[in-house]
Amino acid sequence: MRYFLARAPQLGLTVASESSLRIMVSRWENGHVEVTEPAYQRLLRELYGRSNEELGLPTELINQSAEELRDRLIVARSIDPATLDLFQQQVQTLRNSDKRFGAVVVLDQLNSLVRQIEEYRTFSVSTRHRERLAAILTDARTLAGWTALDRGSQLDAWKYHEDAKISAREADSPYLLAHAAAQQAVILLDIGEPDAAVELLEFARAAAANRAPSLLRTWLAAAHGEGLAAAGRRDESLQAFDEANTLLPANPVDPEMPFLLLNDGHLARWRGSALLRLGDQEAINQLEAAAQDLARSQRSAVRGQTGMYVDLAFAYAAAGDGRNALIYARKARPLAANIKSTRQIKRLANLELPLLRPNADRT
Repeated sequence: MRYFLARAPQLGLTVASESSLRIMVSRWENGHVEVTEPAYQRLLRELYGRSNEELGLPTELINQSAEELRDRLIVARSIDPATLDLFQQQVQTLRNSDKRFGAVVVLDQLNSLVRQIEEYRTFSVSTRHRERLAAILTDARTLAGWTALDRGSQLDAWKYHEDAKISAREADSPYLLAHAAAQQAVILLDIGEPDAAVELLEFARAAAANRAPSLLRTWLAAAHGEGLAAAGRRDESLQAFDEANTLLPANPVDPEMPFLLLNDGHLARWRGSALLRLGDQEAINQLEAAAQDLARSQRSAVRGQTGMYVDLAFAYAAAGDGRNALIYARKARPLAANIKSTRQIKRLANLELPLLRPNADRT
């Protein structure tokens, strides 16, 4: 209720008073009344990072009459390059927000944007416009899938990436397809399916092949290295990371691929995370170097920073250094809570600290 009262004015929505909300929420929770008003549905989706279906909310029925079809065709016909540019800017704005604040408020906005773009694409008959819409849709879906994974919804994350691969094919973009498939492999790693993840990563690298820009090939090689590490294939994993270091361009920024955030520091963190999976104590040096680079970098994301601190907590714990493990766990915990990263919160809950000295700090 506090969230409703604070967030609604920011979105230009009107909600009931606190006393009325108490009654309404009670009725919703007990199933006596359905949440039918769009404003409350939006706030609930945003608060929990879930879809209407997941929350048990009613879906809006669509009029499928001939008149409705004609209207939608007319609206889709009004699309022009400026509108397409605006859609891409909206995705980028949400990506920037996600980098700074995590998935707290981004996922619901992405869902709305995806529905809007999909609506235009579905009713557009222009091949040129459909391809551009499909490319933007792929970008939005992979971002939505990543935020869904961070909120702990692996099934939704998987579906977003499956849809992203479909739209990437309509966009005729092997690069977008490779990115969506490689990012989807992380979901498999999260649920303990490393061999399947490696297979998907091999497909992604084959889809991009040597035609892809070096930045994408760098990212794919590093992603492959992470998957191989999870599968226990040490030598192949380190070879993939060596290849990624070799491929990394001098200027690791590609305007055509705004979804890739990569530099030497990011690669060091990624390699450190892989070494952690392999049980190698060198992980600490890699991750500490990445932490120092992050402190100097202007291109970082709060989710990546949180994940790195969690990795460091686990790396120090594995090395028997409870004091430093505790330091990094304490750094990670408020960040994970602030961005509501269910994924990292669950990881921290599984952290087992070595026994601390009697006079050492305790959680």
